Amino acid sequence: MSVTTIASRYAKSLMDLCVERNELETVVKAMEALKDVISNRDFYLMLKSPIIKTEKKLSIMNAIFKGNTDPMVLAFINILTKKGRENILPEITDEFINQYKLYKRISTVKIKTAQSMDDSVLNSIKSKLKNTEAAMENVEIETEVDESLIGGFVLQIGDKLYDASVSHKLELLKKDFQSEDYIKNI
Repeated sequence: MSVTTIASRYAKSLMDLCVERNELETVVKAMEALKDVISNRDFYLMLKSPIIKTEKKLSIMNAIFKGNTDPMVLAFINILTKKGRENILPEITDEFINQYKLYKRISTVKIKTAQSMDDSVLNSIKSKLKNTEAAMENVEIETEVDESLIGGFVLQIGDKLYDASVSHKLELLKKDFQSEDYIKNI
């Protein structure tokens, strides 16, 4: 069975339990905080290490999370560790957040621009995206500044990418001029 399938099943189980106990919002915040902890390289390597014993991993995770996270998330981490599945905790965390966004009908839109945008522009984009089929009712925008775009923007919704950057248009123009259609026969 693939890691993605296993992660999806564990995330779904936790999601169902959270919905049943009406604790979804607190658990998703704890899972987002857990994702930040997992981004720490040393913690990530400890999770993935087959050399570190289960008892040691449990004591490390209890030292880090006990009293600092939701009790349901701590119990979930302990169960995963005892079952030897702590190595897929990063994937489970990502999958849980994805399932939460699907459950709450939240679309994540990534916008890359050459300069930072102010809030009025972001709100305008958000309201326009809400009225399209590409996004769900709730829109969450992640922005990134990339000066190599020169101008314009790159918009990504799920697996769809719309590149309206100046650098992309210049690259297309360059390819057009390099084609044989523009070369005169002398």
